Amino acid sequence: MSQHTEEATVPGRPAGVDYGDAAYWARIRRIVDEAPPFSEHQKAVIRAAFAQPAKQAEKAA
Repeated sequence: MSQHTEEATVPGRPAGVDYGDAAYWARIRRIVDEAPPFSEHQKAVIRAAFAQPAKQAEKAA
């Protein structure tokens, strides 16, 4: 259980579940380890998303 008394929302964690940081990251590592590797196409799409010029990122905001 967390030692924090205030309610904190952490993206990716189920609502109302209180994991300690070590347990949370262990769960994330298990999920990632079980996932298949990205294909070359998926890697290219991710690279392209992060390689966009700054102007396009500003327009989206």
